[in-house]
Amino acid sequence: MSWPPLREELRGIAPYGAPQLDVPVQLNVNENPYGPSPRVVADIATAVAEAAGTLHRYPDREFTELRAALADYLGHDVSPEQVWAANGSNEIMLQLLQAFGGPGRTALSFAPTYSMYPEYARDAMTTWVAGRRESDFSLDLDAARALVREHRPSVVLLPSPNNPTGTALPAEAVTALCEETGDGVVVVDEAYGEFRRAGTPSALELLPRHRNLVVTRTMSKAFALAGARLGYLAAAPEICDAIRVVRLPYHLSAITQATALAALRHAPELLGRVEELRGRRDETVRWLREQGLEVADSDANFVLFGRFADRHAVWQGLVDRGVLVRETGPDGWLRVSIGTAEEMTAFTDALTEVMEEQR
Repeated sequence: MSWPPLREELRGIAPYGAPQLDVPVQLNVNENPYGPSPRVVADIATAVAEAAGTLHRYPDREFTELRAALADYLGHDVSPEQVWAANGSNEIMLQLLQAFGGPGRTALSFAPTYSMYPEYARDAMTTWVAGRRESDFSLDLDAARALVREHRPSVVLLPSPNNPTGTALPAEAVTALCEETGDGVVVVDEAYGEFRRAGTPSALELLPRHRNLVVTRTMSKAFALAGARLGYLAAAPEICDAIRVVRLPYHLSAITQATALAALRHAPELLGRVEELRGRRDETVRWLREQGLEVADSDANFVLFGRFADRHAVWQGLVDRGVLVRETGPDGWLRVSIGTAEEMTAFTDALTEVMEEQR
């Protein structure tokens, strides 16, 4: 056995992570470019200072107050008993795979999709199956149902809006897959849900109809709290109870709970720039299409665009001009997060130069 005694299926695998480069304009990890105001920072600091006085004790392992605040924020008659939270939606997903996946079980999604999903499955020793999306990144429901019937997954992962494409799922697609999956759980990942275009529904509306539906959210994106690491879900109370079996003891620190509660008190302000970012996203989609590029319809705070014969050369050309985007998704495509007006001007100027250089 070679050293260290790593599981064989993990050997040679690079850890997940987007490039961290010191460039002026960073538009590669879908962050909200607008940080909390001094007033919000002061309230968070006060809350954290109060929590610091209790750090000799373990935190509330049921984070009761936070679950109530999250349920109130979500609305849709979601109760605190239907809410669970963890250190980012990444930990939420891993807990779901630990609880409902495992050896002899299958997790299923439809590519292109979030690159961490197969890693969650791998880490939970769950078989991974990925179907294919259509050319416009939508789902062929007949093909999706057939794949579920073939593999009988215990977990189906459906990001909506999808990462990296930005496309959202219609309610009928969620309902169809909840019904087809039967006793398995269907996870609709709404990490970017607050950025949906008008008229695009949330899967939260379907929770009363499907006991196997789980809707996940995060405070990293629209709430501009990527550094706080708080993800959460809404589901039937039985699903939340099942996750308790696999959660680590006191997994949500007192500091994290205090930060999230303070942020939720300021939800209208923290979400106040979402509409502006939506408008800038739509402007970016229009501009990219005017340049003759293919662009996926986006309900998120990012845009997938292409196609390039050598996308890495385009990516590098942007980096050389001080703009970092993400080289992800299908071959030939790139993804840009929506930043400030100044950042998006820097992006469009740099991309114009790169494309002219390559003609």
